[in-house]
Amino acid sequence: MMTMTSPKPRAVSTRSWTSRCRRGLAFAAIAMISIAAGAQETSASGLNGLKILEDFVKNTKSGRAIFTQVVTSPAKEGQVAKTKTSSGSFEFLRPNRFKFLYKKPFEQSIVADGQTLWLHDVDLNQVTSRPLAQTLNGTPAAVIAAAADLKGLEADFKLTALPEKAGLQWVQATPRTKDGQLQSISVGFKASELAALEILDSFGQRSVMTFSQFEVNPVLAAASFQFRPPVGSDITRP
Repeated sequence: MMTMTSPKPRAVSTRSWTSRCRRGLAFAAIAMISIAAGAQETSASGLNGLKILEDFVKNTKSGRAIFTQVVTSPAKEGQVAKTKTSSGSFEFLRPNRFKFLYKKPFEQSIVADGQTLWLHDVDLNQVTSRPLAQTLNGTPAAVIAAAADLKGLEADFKLTALPEKAGLQWVQATPRTKDGQLQSISVGFKASELAALEILDSFGQRSVMTFSQFEVNPVLAAASFQFRPPVGSDITRP
């Protein structure tokens, strides 16, 4: 937590700052869930990352997993880099439905119902809703959730197979337009299984998400991705 300069910070200031921190984690999650939503096991072994990614995007209809996310902010002069770690679970159902449930260090839900993206901060009792198409425009989710094959991805991203690292096969996706908030996304596969995602934004912030207990094509109902704001919550619709 950031040290406040005033000895008696106003509650509204602390609340606002905490909300911004949590929304920063949420932005990284939204960007990365799109890649995960393309995941699908392939029976072949020894394939490079591009071929595995192609099979993932083409074949997956639904999935769920446990995740751990580490967000590292660039170090300021004379200071060490700061990191934030969170964990939880997620589910997705193509097209354009996904659900992130953060459990630690605080409870937060990110739900896309196909039309609207909902962000619910449980501790602050705040809900934010935005049109899904508007929110995902210019992010990987806009491409991955709709693309049926690798060509769909290559229209908006330059895809490059990277050397093996830490026992994983990697693909880097670099946006072809330079006016967005993302520099690059790297997808890591262990054999035929999605194992890690790494995203670097234009501010130098790096987010790494690792997956476990990944289930491919479980039966999920579209209705399970509906979200209703809790009674009494503070709702914002930008």
